[in-house]
Amino acid sequence: MTDIRRAPAGLAPVGPETHVPGHAARAVAAALGIALGVVAAAAVLLYLVSALGGLGVVIAAIAALVPLVLVLLTIRWIDRWEPEPRPALVFAVLWGAGVAVAVALLFDLGVQVVLAVAGGRPDEFVQAVVQAPLVEESAKGFGVLLLFWVNRRHFDGPVDGIVYAASVAAGFAFTENILYFGRVLVEQGLGAAFLFTFVVRGIFSPFAHVLFTSCTGFAIGRVAERGGGAAAGFGAYVLGLIPAAFLHALWNGGLSLAGDVIEYYLLVEFPIFLGAVAVVLAVRARERAVTRARLGEYADAGWFTPQEVALISTPGGRRQALRWAQAQPDPRRKREAMNRLVRDATRLGHARQRLVKGRATIGRTPDEQELLARIVADRALLST
Repeated sequence: MTDIRRAPAGLAPVGPETHVPGHAARAVAAALGIALGVVAAAAVLLYLVSALGGLGVVIAAIAALVPLVLVLLTIRWIDRWEPEPRPALVFAVLWGAGVAVAVALLFDLGVQVVLAVAGGRPDEFVQAVVQAPLVEESAKGFGVLLLFWVNRRHFDGPVDGIVYAASVAAGFAFTENILYFGRVLVEQGLGAAFLFTFVVRGIFSPFAHVLFTSCTGFAIGRVAERGGGAAAGFGAYVLGLIPAAFLHALWNGGLSLAGDVIEYYLLVEFPIFLGAVAVVLAVRARERAVTRARLGEYADAGWFTPQEVALISTPGGRRQALRWAQAQPDPRRKREAMNRLVRDATRLGHARQRLVKGRATIGRTPDEQELLARIVADRALLST
């Protein structure tokens, strides 16, 4: 093991003098963002209760929890390699469940008022195929853009963009499902119609909104990966809205026009979903490859052995490391230490990647020496 004060070859030490101030500002921004989401979600909840009744909202919310839990578990799986900060994920879910839904409801109300004044009536098909995709995807995607602007330290690439977009979409779909389930309850009761709506929205299409908004998240993530600034992020947001709104319109329009909803789903939407899964698997594999490559550079400098890099940078290796820790004396303490070591090593690899890509001044680059010191401390604990 090399001296903790030495930086790996070719990597300039990152010390306090290179940190960009703003940690307190980001903490304040996170608190304000979460507060905004809570207020918006509370306002939407009041609207739902007034429209559907308290009991209807409770029953609908219980039903809506099923697809929400499924989506959140999937997001956790996607995000497990280098988890995003929990406050950022909470903000994302609240933005979708509160702010984005409020924007969509207010826009719809405005359209209805304008049409009423003009003596016209809303066209349901146009609302479903044009209005809803454009308004909802713009509102959801803007939450991802805000995270890109404010949380750049933890926005490294497409995987992060997909995780944040999926979290926003999960919150939005949860609230929207409450609205749909609740309307069926009010109009037709807890019967076959409710069951059909639950199956269509909760079983067949829990990932629909995730698929749409992830297009915007992926586009913003690509800009983050290249080190683009705020303007480039906005451009990616606008560009990502095109496939997001198109897929949303295809979904809504297909359901409205298709003679056989199940056949349409299997022939059109399911292949698109499989394509999205393939993209997610590809970007996750690339994220693992980056971790392996960058930690390999630290191994060349003597900080890790090649065996340690293999353990940290592969899913099987991580499972093997955790099984080993679990079999040691004081297994809980050893497992916690192993989890910390893997987490810090992964962050170290991403910090190195930011430096290689010229993104060291974006946000506050984690202190390389601090991460290495923590890794050494946990390695010592694991050896006792």
